[in-house]
Amino acid sequence: MITSPSGITFSHAEREDASAILELQKLAYRSEAILNNDFSIPPLLQTIEELLLEFDHQSVLKAEQGGRIVGSVRVRVSNGVGYIGRLIVHPDLQGMGIGSGLLRQAEMACGEVAYWELFTGAKSERNLRLYRRHGYAQHHMETLSGTLDLVFMRKSANPALSTDQTF
Repeated sequence: MITSPSGITFSHAEREDASAILELQKLAYRSEAILNNDFSIPPLLQTIEELLLEFDHQSVLKAEQGGRIVGSVRVRVSNGVGYIGRLIVHPDLQGMGIGSGLLRQAEMACGEVAYWELFTGAKSERNLRLYRRHGYAQHHMETLSGTLDLVFMRKSANPALSTDQTF
């Protein structure tokens, strides 16, 4: 467990945390749904059973403040690539460094990889700024629905290489 100067603790989530994480996920992704006028995005439709299955195939990290889960992120490694997903922070606590802390913890949880990859909605300027600030660059885009385009971003694990040289 790592504790930040602001009193946020970062650690691996346990299956017992799944319910609180799912509740927070649905709260956090409401803004994405509103932004894209699409309430059928996968994070809003995920069930507790589906989330529990994710614990079997990837790491789930959490951020806590005063014993309450205020953020989470999922991490998995495949073929030397660290995939980071569903980074969420309680809407009332966004902009306080929790997302940055979770992103750093996710990168560390991957171990040695060639690069990290994540995605966010094309209209999610706040998320895009966060990821760019941490060295991620747009790699490609995909359309999820008529109202939602996803921006896939990558960051080299070797800072000596630029994004273009790595891929």
